[in-house]
Amino acid sequence: MKTFNLGTPLLILVILLVTHCLGTEAQVCRPSGSIRGRNPPPGECNQENDSDCCVEGKLYPVYRCSPTVSGNTKAVLTLNSFQAGGDGGGPSECDNQYHSDDTPVVALSTGWYNKGRRCLNDIIISANGRSVRAKVVDECDSTMGCDGDHDYQPPCNNNIVDASKAVWKALGVPNDQWGELDITWSDA
Repeated sequence: MKTFNLGTPLLILVILLVTHCLGTEAQVCRPSGSIRGRNPPPGECNQENDSDCCVEGKLYPVYRCSPTVSGNTKAVLTLNSFQAGGDGGGPSECDNQYHSDDTPVVALSTGWYNKGRRCLNDIIISANGRSVRAKVVDECDSTMGCDGDHDYQPPCNNNIVDASKAVWKALGVPNDQWGELDITWSDA
């Protein structure tokens, strides 16, 4: 009578499963391409909050993804005005409205925006020993930029939480340090 040893095939299966799981966990969001910058027409790039304007010929990476969301997702907080005439451009994507700089609102990078699935939901942003609740009202487009629809600004990186002045104030960041700040965030 022959006996069948499951040890070797089982060991190979476990190794393959662990390798697959580690590979999935280690996946990172890589650029999905790039766009070439174009100089904006005179007066067409609003630099209200030290926003960058596209540079003719420069290649800017674009992303269709963002890092995985967790209970403490690492991100970079940037400053944006969601008011009419502000550097955010047109009305917010989620509700087609403008929002006061005194209201804690944010735009999320394309992957985190998730085709609008986070629209009008709150997130918790933590930094500087404080936390603030802010409403998602817009997408910080990581797939397009350097055109009139995007105020001739480059595409957002894939790890951006673009926030109103109210968020920066609530985090207790001195005005002269507004611009970029390492933060963590989570869904509320």
